[in-house]
Order: sequence, then C-alpha cells, then structure tokens
Amino acid sequence: MAKKIQPAMTTRERAKRRLLNATLKTPHTLLIQYDNTSNGYDEEKVEEMRDQYGVNYITRRKKVSLLKRLWDAFVNPFTVVLFALTIISLLSRDIPAVVIVLTMVLISGLLRFVQEQRSGSAAERLSEMVETTAAVMRRDEDSDVSEKREIPLDEIVVGDIIHLAAGDIIPADVRFLRVKDLFISQSSLTGESEPVEKFAEEILGKPKNPLELNNLAFMGSTVISGSATALVIAVGDSTELGGVASQLQEKTPPTSFEKGVSSVSWVLIRFMLVMVPIVLFVNGFTKGDWFEAFLFALSVAVGLTPEMLPMIVSANLAKGAVSMSKKQVIVKELNSIQNFGAMNILCTDKTGTLTQDKIILEYHLDVHGNSDVRVLRHAFLNSYYQTGLKNLMDISIIDRAKEEGVAAYEDRYQKTDEIPFDFTRRRMSVVVTDKHDKTQMITKGAIEEMLSISAYVEYGGAVTPMTDELRREVLEACNKYNSDGLRVLGIAQKTIPSHAKAFSVTDESDMVLIGYLAFLDPPKDSAADAIAALSEYGVDVKVLTGDNDAVTKSVCKQVGLNAGNILLGSDVETMGDEQLKAAVEKTTVFAKLSPKQKARIVTTLRENGHTVGYMGDGINDAAAMRAADVGISVDTAVDIAKESANIILMEKDLMVLEQGVIEGRKIYANIIKYIKMTASSNFGNMFSVLAASAFLPFLPMLPIQLLLLNLIYDLSCTAIPWDNVDKEFLAAPRKWNASSIGKFMLWIGPTSSVFDITTYLLMYFIICPLVSGGLMFREITDPATQAYFIAVFQAGWFVESMWSQTLVIHMIRTPKIPFIQSYASMPVILLTMTGIAALTVIPFTRLGSAIGLAALPPVFFAYLAATILLYMMLVTGFKKLFIRRYGELL
Repeated sequence: MAKKIQPAMTTRERAKRRLLNATLKTPHTLLIQYDNTSNGYDEEKVEEMRDQYGVNYITRRKKVSLLKRLWDAFVNPFTVVLFALTIISLLSRDIPAVVIVLTMVLISGLLRFVQEQRSGSAAERLSEMVETTAAVMRRDEDSDVSEKREIPLDEIVVGDIIHLAAGDIIPADVRFLRVKDLFISQSSLTGESEPVEKFAEEILGKPKNPLELNNLAFMGSTVISGSATALVIAVGDSTELGGVASQLQEKTPPTSFEKGVSSVSWVLIRFMLVMVPIVLFVNGFTKGDWFEAFLFALSVAVGLTPEMLPMIVSANLAKGAVSMSKKQVIVKELNSIQNFGAMNILCTDKTGTLTQDKIILEYHLDVHGNSDVRVLRHAFLNSYYQTGLKNLMDISIIDRAKEEGVAAYEDRYQKTDEIPFDFTRRRMSVVVTDKHDKTQMITKGAIEEMLSISAYVEYGGAVTPMTDELRREVLEACNKYNSDGLRVLGIAQKTIPSHAKAFSVTDESDMVLIGYLAFLDPPKDSAADAIAALSEYGVDVKVLTGDNDAVTKSVCKQVGLNAGNILLGSDVETMGDEQLKAAVEKTTVFAKLSPKQKARIVTTLRENGHTVGYMGDGINDAAAMRAADVGISVDTAVDIAKESANIILMEKDLMVLEQGVIEGRKIYANIIKYIKMTASSNFGNMFSVLAASAFLPFLPMLPIQLLLLNLIYDLSCTAIPWDNVDKEFLAAPRKWNASSIGKFMLWIGPTSSVFDITTYLLMYFIICPLVSGGLMFREITDPATQAYFIAVFQAGWFVESMWSQTLVIHMIRTPKIPFIQSYASMPVILLTMTGIAALTVIPFTRLGSAIGLAALPPVFFAYLAATILLYMMLVTGFKKLFIRRYGELL
C-alpha cells in the first residue's frame, strides 16, 4: 500500500515545534543548539540566522495598498446609493445626470482620500521618531568584545539573547534562560487578566500548547515586574502573535461619536428611500408623464443623499491630525482627537508628566538628618546593579555618585542576586559581595515600607535597635521634606551569610536602616499654564499618583491644583463602587495608588458619565490609559505606555494638551454643522417638493437642474472642515447628542419650506405672468409661451434654492448673527459666495438655456432680496428660540 504523503510543515508549524522542543531543554543545551554563547552573536551570524529564520516583522503591519485606500475613500453607503442611481440614469439614457452624479462622487472621494493621505503621512513621519528597542547581547567580530546593545525590534533574530526588565514589551517568542521574580502580562494573547509568573526550568512530559508553558513568553506580552534573560526562538510571522494577526486586525469598537454619525447616516438614507417613491407617484399621477416623474424622483434621491458626510467627517479628523503633527504630536487613532474635544476630565500621573523628566538628588542623609556619603554609596550599589527598569531616581543617584567619586565602588563589588521592584512592596533589593567575601543585601524604597522592615538603625558606625522615638524622628523629617516638595526614599542594608545563594521577599526583614535620600522633582515649566488653560476649557485635571501624599500636595500647589482633599490608595481599597463614585467627584488628588486602583478610578469616572483622558509615562499607567477614553503618553515613556496610548507627545510642552482639546472641539463643531444643515435641509425639502409636486401643473425643477444645484451646493460645503468655530463653543466639552439633531431638524427644517413655498407663489402668480404677457399658466395656449413660463419659474426656484441653502450654512454655523458677530473662514466665504454667484448667472448663459432655464427679470432680484432677508430673520428667530429651549444650537 502506498505510503501517505504528509503535507510540508508551514513556517508557523516549524516555529511551534521549536518552541515546544525548547521547553524541554536546559538553557546550556539550547545555547549549543542555536550556536550561541552568553556573549551573543556577531553580525555575520546575525545575517545567517535572519536568512534562515526570517525577519522579526509581522506582515499584518504592512501599509494599506493604494487601491484599498482609494476603495475606502470612494465606497460608503452614500456612494453606493449614488452609484445605483447612476446605473439607473444610464439605463434611462440620462447622460447629463450620470456625469453630474459621478462628479459628486469623484469630488467627495478625492477630497477624503487626499486628507487621509496627508494625515497618514504626517503621523508616519513622526512615528519614525518613536522607536521601540530591546536589549540584546551582541559581539563585535573584530575586537571580540561582547556588549548589551539597544537595537530596534526588527533587527532581532532567532538565537539572540535578550535582557528583559519591568516595562519591556516581549519582542519575539522566547524561552527563558534566567529569571528573577518575573511576572508577565499576556492578556493580549490569552485573555488572562492577571500577570503570569515565569520560570527558567525545563518542562517535564510532552507539552502541547505553548501558551500554557511557564518558561516561554510571546511577542506583544509585557513584563510587569522582575527581570530575565531569554533566548529568541521565533520571530515575525512565525510567532504566536503572527499566527493570530488576522484576529488582531479587528477594528476597535466604534466610539459613541462614530455610532452617532452612522445612525444619522442611515436615518437620512431611509428618509430618502421613503421620500422618493412618494415624489414619484405624486408627480406621476398629477403630471401624467411617468418617465419625467421617474427622472425627477431620481434627482430628488440624489439631493436627499448626504454624499459629502463621509468626506466631511474624514477631512475634519485628518485635518486635526495634520494640525497636531505640526505641534509634534502623534495621533495614533484619528477618532481620539474627537474624544479629546469631548474630554471633561484629564487624569494624569505626576512624575515625568506634570514634573520634569529629570529628578535631582538633593540630599543623602543618615537617620538623624546629617549628610552621609555612606548612604549615597549604598544607594549607588542598589541602583547600579539592579537589572529592572531604571527610573529617574536611579539615574539621579548614579549621576550624583559619579560626581562625588562614589561610582568607583562598582569595581569592588559583584552582584549576587536581586529582588525586583513591585508596586505592592514599593521597594527593591540587590545582593552584592565584596572582595573579602562579605555579602550584603541593600534595599531601597518608600520610607514607610523601609521602616516597616527595619529592626535596627545604624548611626556613627554603631548599630542599635529601632525605637518608636527614632521611627517618629525619621518620619517627621521625611514629612518635612515631602511638604517642601521633595521625594524621600529610605536605604537599608544587612549582612548575609556568604553561603546563601537564592533570595526572596521574605529575606527583606530585620534590615538596618542607614538613612534616606531626598529628591527634588520640580514641575514642568508649562504644567501650571496647561492646567489653567484646560480649566478655562472646562476640563478638570485630577492627579493619580503612586507617590506619597505630602510630595503630591506640594507639587499640586505649585501647578495650581487644589490638594486640600487627598484620597489615598488605602482608602480606595476599602471603598465599594457606590462610595467611590461619590468620592471621585469631590477629589482632585489621589496618592499612593497601585496601577489597578488608577484604572478603577478612571473606569468609575467614565461610569459617572464623564469623558476621561489619562496621561502617563510609566508601566503603572498602562492599565489606566487603556481604561480611559483617550490615552496620552510622551516619547520618553516606557514601551507599554506608548503602546497603550492613543496620542503621543513628542515634546515636553504640556500646552499642546490645550491645542488637542481645541482641535477636538473644532472637529466636532464642523461635523455637527454639516449634519444639522443636511438633516434640517432635507426635512424642509421634503415639504417643498411634496407641495410643488401636489399643486404645480409642471415639475418645479427639471432633474438636470436639480442635480446641477446639488453639485454646486456640495462644492460649497467642501470648505466646512476649515471653518472657524466660535470661542464660546470651544469653551465647554462636547459629547455626541443624537436627540439634539432630531430636535434641530424639526425646528429649523420647516423654515426653508416656508420661503420655498412663497417663492412658488411669487413665481407662479407674479413673476412668470409678468414675463408672459400678463397671463396665468392655465390661460396660456401657446406651447412656446408655456415652456418659457416654466423655464422662468424653474430658474427662479433654482436661484432661490441656492441662495437659501447656501446662506443657511452661515446661519446655522453659529448662534450669533452671521457676518456681523461671527465670521466664517475665508475658504467657506469664498466657496459659498462663488457657488451663489455661479448659480445665479447660469440662467443667463447658454448652459442655462441648454438645461431648460430662462433669464430672470430684474424685478425677481428685488423679491429675492426681500425673501432672503425675511428667511434669515426667521431662522435667526428660530435659532434664539431653540437655544432658549435647549441651551445650545450645535
């Protein structure tokens, strides 16, 4: 019997097999298998491994093709309707209608495509400045010197040895060689909400699912705490993340704003689908010409289709992204700009966001407050030898030690072990051994935590038991520094028997407190101005920090925040959900918070109905940033913070936050303008068209005339994304309110119908008889004179419709009196006035004659001026009534 041929293994299947095999082997065996040592690869070996196993790049991140971008720009529910109408017009041999409708689609699609292209290019240029790296061991082939290098993620190859610390994103699928109290969040792959502890020991048995194995980690996971050294087993498309890339491409759930725009869009489409058959049958039965009625109904369908809405929305968002990019801000998600405008609470971390990204070590003191270089030396050894994420205080300690010559001690000690920092203990320890084989544990952390684990104190070379009196003295001194805005860390040590090899948190006991460090953490120069500016725009700033309350209170006072009522993490922990909902409304400053507590406060604020932004730069901010409506980070933030953010600030000036709020509100204002204009105009047109269809013995406008009118009006609307917005509108946060659109439509829509109907009456009973020898339409027997009567009538409504439709843009865009109290932007003025002028001239041209229009008599323009003036007065009156009733216009 023929042997069954097994299908060739895919790259992904081979990588999975390598991962499972790697879990069974010791670290030493793995290094031999991948032809590596603790010194790392040289460049020649790197290229060899890259050729063999591929590049560390997931192809799902490739750019969207030009064809796909064009498709997205041109295809939406509105253009689908227009394409359907185009096909029907083509079958009806109505070629002019086909040309006009396709021109509308072309203009809308091209403008949308160009704006999105501009915003994408601007964001891409800035994104190139933000690069995520990983620490990898590499060997110089010429000098044979090995060093730890920070390299871009796409340069990592299978077999590389990488070093991981808290805050790092796992750059590939890896097998751990050494770990220390390592906890990984792999929720992006497995959905597990809690971090998973990882180990370096080989697995026994026959493992099947790599995601369940505790000596592996996967691309896209995050180091929560601890440190590790790992061997890269799979890269790029071969990783677990690469294997589920198609799932990760799923779009984020739509925001309330997106849902609102979509719902309005479908309401307008359904409205059009109901209206068109009514118009068709009314005109068919009253006029008797069903083909002409059919073409007119199609033209009405085009007029009621707000085909410019997708372009207006996209152009607004894209324009905002381009504007922000000029201020060195990366907008990762376009809709986050609109959320910026809706934001009424900004929660922010303190360190590195409100304060400068450089902390200064001011004092290193013994337990009685005297300067002591020995405290600095122990602090230096702790900061220098830790493999975790070195924060700003670690860097300031190392810099100060170098200045005072203490850094030379690094040659006298060798690191034995460490106990990494975590946000529960709020401390970290290193174990070092000197040349005389003396082993010490040195611990650095929050002063309260250090006092809780210290049984002794050291002063003047003598070690004595810790007393309550001394504990109070240290706390009082630290509180004084805290109240002056200095952050304080305690330093403790103890000698350990040299035969001890492994250490854990339980060893952090019976420590000897030797002193403390005081750091100056000054606010950013722009922090106070930014907070004041946000307050003017209706955005309350709340500080959520893990730091202690005294330091936080001092910094908050310096930046103009009321820190009278501070809520601590311990208080939050004991509160139920209802208690916390009440507390967050009355509290501005929250201190000593864990990452989970930060996220809980943000979630609670959102549940209270607020639109919440969160700004942070550390690993302890990532969960809160994900919980917020808009996450904001800075370019110096840790990887996971930048990954969680919707917006990244490339510069330190926080005043750009004010610009973000303004841009968001401008975007909302200009989108809602178009939506309300369109909804009210369509609602009013319904009455006008039905009245004309029911009572006129001829069509009020030919299909081609209606299409040309819509085309020129649409062109006038293309400038709306660039319109000015009243300062008063920008002063308050704006949230999507669907009910407001319905009310606006019912109030403002019928006003246009009033003057459409007066125009019908004026043209039918006064103007047209005037130019037709004083005869009413039913009295005319000459076909040529009848045609002239109809042509003048249609020209009158053609011109009046453009004037009223276009000038209502200026009326609705502001609650103020247009052209007097509030001015539109120059693009809006130029396009609307050009549209009015062009359309007014058309009846006097050959084009006008060709499409069935006739020149209007001078007296018409006197009536037109009176009509438009009365229309604007009526709309102004209804605007004021609407604002008085509902509080706002837009």
